[in-house]
Amino acid sequence: MSNLEESSSKDTEKCEITEKIISLAQNNPKGISDKDISQHLPDLTPAHRVGIINKLLQQEFFDLFNQNGNLIYRLKDPTKKTSVKGADNEEKVVYAIIEEAANKGIWIRDIRFKSNLIMTQLNKILKNLESKKLIKAVKSVNASKKKVYMLYNLEPDRSITGGAWYQDQDFESEFVDVLNQQCHRYLQQRAENSRNHPAGPLIARNFAYATAKEVHKFITELGISKVSLDIEDLETILNTLVYDGKAKKKIGPDGNRSYKSIDSLLPPPGLVATPCGVCPIIHKCSNSGLITPQLCTYLSEWLD
Repeated sequence: MSNLEESSSKDTEKCEITEKIISLAQNNPKGISDKDISQHLPDLTPAHRVGIINKLLQQEFFDLFNQNGNLIYRLKDPTKKTSVKGADNEEKVVYAIIEEAANKGIWIRDIRFKSNLIMTQLNKILKNLESKKLIKAVKSVNASKKKVYMLYNLEPDRSITGGAWYQDQDFESEFVDVLNQQCHRYLQQRAENSRNHPAGPLIARNFAYATAKEVHKFITELGISKVSLDIEDLETILNTLVYDGKAKKKIGPDGNRSYKSIDSLLPPPGLVATPCGVCPIIHKCSNSGLITPQLCTYLSEWLD
């Protein structure tokens, strides 16, 4: 056999092995390890396996993960291929972990746990990825002294930024108060206009209710907000009116919610006056853990 024929035969064999490894990964969407590859291809030498795997990683066929000290190769979604040019395997592991966290981000402690890297090495990798504008660090409102990492081009989730109620990590209590008053005023005007409705009492009663979409349109036309508010933001404010005893909520057969102004028989409970009243992560607050009333800086400032 000539050298050319021998080289062609080796290339064909290498392509067949590569296809078998990709096929194995396709049948195991959670990922495959070096042990899985060795069991599936017992005649493949470690040196050849490493060469083929490195080639597949460079071509972005695989995402690389560290699971309990073992490298796991997971077939990458072709629609989500990302280019981490010049990155070594450790950088790709860290990038993949951050990518998986999506727009909610991930703390450095969790990255360290998942990557199994020492802190000095991890800090260096994070700085490299930040300098390449592949990832970014974002401060979280539920832990102002800690940062979470996410991909550079992602917009942080509301649970991280606090949504419209926070500006540079500060709770905008005055802004919330103004919105609360204007939403209440709109519901009061709606109720007042419904009392003399010509179509009768039943129609008048229904007309007194307003949806969050209608309130959102009213607030938008007022132009009192410098930030963009969505319907969910206005529902949060309307719910504080319900908690405060100034409005009641009705849920229709189709699941749509509407609100009506009511006359309070008792003094309002004042929940809306606290940061808890419009906190976007109140559902995560408990007596223990990272998010507690005892550790909440916004509640402490409000009490002072």
